[in-house]
Amino acid sequence: MPRLSALAPRIAAVTAVAGLVAGAATAVTTLDTPRAAAAAAICDQYGKATTADGRYVVQNNRWGTSAEQCVEPTATGFRLSRADGAVPTSGAPKSYPSIYWGCHYGTCTPGFSPVQASSSTFGDVRTSVSMTYPTSGEWDAAYDLWFDPTPRLDGQNTGAEVMVWLNHAGRPQPVGSKVATVTLAGATWDVWFGNTGWNVVSYVRTSATGSADFAVRTFFDDALSRGYVQRSWYLTSVQAGFEPWVDGAGLAVTSFSAGTGSTPTPAPTGTPTPSPTSPTISPTTSPTTSPVPTVTRSPRPTSGRPVCTATGRTESAWGAGAVQTVTVTNGAQARSGWTAVATLPAGQTVTNLWNGTWTQTGRTLTVRNASYNGTLAAGGSATFGYQLAATGSTATPTTITCT
Repeated sequence: MPRLSALAPRIAAVTAVAGLVAGAATAVTTLDTPRAAAAAAICDQYGKATTADGRYVVQNNRWGTSAEQCVEPTATGFRLSRADGAVPTSGAPKSYPSIYWGCHYGTCTPGFSPVQASSSTFGDVRTSVSMTYPTSGEWDAAYDLWFDPTPRLDGQNTGAEVMVWLNHAGRPQPVGSKVATVTLAGATWDVWFGNTGWNVVSYVRTSATGSADFAVRTFFDDALSRGYVQRSWYLTSVQAGFEPWVDGAGLAVTSFSAGTGSTPTPAPTGTPTPSPTSPTISPTTSPTTSPVPTVTRSPRPTSGRPVCTATGRTESAWGAGAVQTVTVTNGAQARSGWTAVATLPAGQTVTNLWNGTWTQTGRTLTVRNASYNGTLAAGGSATFGYQLAATGSTATPTTITCT
């Protein structure tokens, strides 16, 4: 996100930024084929394959660019063999090629069920990874630990995305702003917090590493102490991979494990390559880290339709663009399906949107619910988000209507 990590379909189908709420029941699959043992490159935008042992899923997960990207699964991980193109480092990354244990947009690893953080099982969840890095490009190497208020198997998680940055190169920075520095899992981390429709908590290692081995609750408990996650939420996946903004070919996960109980610790693959530019996390422009909300609540009753309202919020802004979210809140009757219409300030063009389907005509942005967040109970809500390019104001729309 933007850095928008979390936006997006990685946010597969979010950003996506990643991205947002429980919706209608969706078929869930366990990915059994193709097997990574075939070593065939995956170049489809959201292409997936299981590892040779069938325990994990490797995904290409290219959501922020139309440029070609390919991953080559290995017996224990994957290699990013092609990563064409570049996107501005002040915004969302190109993709999140990764390997995971759990469920991601309806594709689950064998035998997985979401793990509630209040359960004794959660304390037994561990993960380990080993990575290698190229000497060029601008990217981060990070875990995504996804949490949802429900035992979600499909769609965008709405609770929190806990990121664990092991290394980064160049100018990208985490979502939000730095709030603390802590010592966890035998290392020192800068803690960043932001919100892109869900909480994004990023732990950025102050010295780069090529491997990690930790209990997931190590970082969850710190985020819990800061009020960013809740004990009642469910862990839905443990993902390890990369967010490239510029190039990225050569990034590789050489070994990965995740699950309950002990996991093998990957052997370090050598001294991590230092970042080709200053390791200081600094964007090319100065993003606005304090949200600047502009709220419009526009009840719009229609014949036979329950009333709903729409609230807009600017999450971050920079000279040439912004990330904004809109929350649709239902009225007193349950509904199936919603539409939000926003009048954008002059010069704004939406470049990416998650948790909805959208069209833009002139200054009018029309967003309809996604397949998984259209059913709202009385008083229920759904949130979608988008990234925009701006030649003028980056302000939130002053008019948002909802039906």
